[in-house]
Amino acid sequence: MRQRGRRAAQGKSLVLIETETDEKTKDELAKLYHVIILNDDEHSFDYVIEMLQAIFGFSYPTALAHTMEADSTGSSIVWTCGLEEAERKRDQIHAYGPDPRMPNSRGSVVALVEPVL
Repeated sequence: MRQRGRRAAQGKSLVLIETETDEKTKDELAKLYHVIILNDDEHSFDYVIEMLQAIFGFSYPTALAHTMEADSTGSSIVWTCGLEEAERKRDQIHAYGPDPRMPNSRGSVVALVEPVL
């Protein structure tokens, strides 16, 4: 951080503070990022559909389509947005908890944040 002082009217000192922002950080924040869910054997279709509807506000057909894509290909890009929102959505998925329908469910669906290439 740099400071510069100069005289203002009436003998008062005016201090200007300039901050140097990391340009890479600005660029990262300006980029788009995918929120991706991964398939596993610990969550039922019903759980994943309900979770996607609750977190993203998806209609049933949209949530079902993402669930089926994750089941058949191993993952599904469910949302694309800025970095902060993508991290918030990922955290909401991780906080959703285990599937009560599945006795072997120990936690939430795995979700990743990846930059759009």
